[in-house]
Amino acid sequence: MAVERHSTGVSLAQSWRVERRVIWALVLREMMTRFGRHNIGFLWLFVEPMLFTLGITTLWTATKSVHGSNLPIVAFAVTGYSSVLLWRNMPGRCIGSLEPNLSLLYHRNVRPIDIYFARLILEGAGATMSFVFLTLFFHALGWLELPEDVLQVAAAWVLLAWFGMSLAIFLGSLSEISETIEKLWHPLAYLLFPLSGAAFLVDALPVAAQKVVLVLPMVHGVEFLRHGYFGSSIVTHFDVAYMITVNAVLTMLGLALTRKVSRTVVPE
Repeated sequence: MAVERHSTGVSLAQSWRVERRVIWALVLREMMTRFGRHNIGFLWLFVEPMLFTLGITTLWTATKSVHGSNLPIVAFAVTGYSSVLLWRNMPGRCIGSLEPNLSLLYHRNVRPIDIYFARLILEGAGATMSFVFLTLFFHALGWLELPEDVLQVAAAWVLLAWFGMSLAIFLGSLSEISETIEKLWHPLAYLLFPLSGAAFLVDALPVAAQKVVLVLPMVHGVEFLRHGYFGSSIVTHFDVAYMITVNAVLTMLGLALTRKVSRTVVPE
């Protein structure tokens, strides 16, 4: 990985240029490692999450799933399951990600946080391209209207991505301290799916249940996104300030843990 070394006497701009080059090099390496050059190659980056969303959309449509509103199942599935893929896959990519990349840490400019960022950028890009493509595809078929407020949908998407990234960095660093995290995350991720707001509208729940699910920050993100997408045709419940606060706390905890891990991890 041909990246210049800078340690002392460098400006912030120079450090940023080095950081960008390091992360981009790691992104390219990750793409080659994960997708290779065969079949459709890096296109699997967004085809894979798109297939998951299509599968859920087909299943929910076939079973005529009830979600507590008059929204079309396709619209409900695309906005809900795409959101789940965005935040849920990120921790899975970062947990245990340092072990197979220990040799990269011999490079002075490569740090554990760079490995996390490279994987998170790929996951975020894949989920985003899948969401945009499916929205345009179903709109072309006449099965889905375009968002009423694109900016709000984009803002909600950024909040959900921020939540996924901060959670991923936190759990990824924690997994270097305790192997139990890797064992616990997979069942926890499946348990969180039905509670994440992807498969229901909060307003359709009893008041007591609404208070419980709104403790989960991703529910606020999904409701915020659906409010931007469907507008006043549905009643939504969300607190953007709450989600930003949770994201900020998770980010600080994650970065603090990553700094601790960086001091103890041994390159091989």
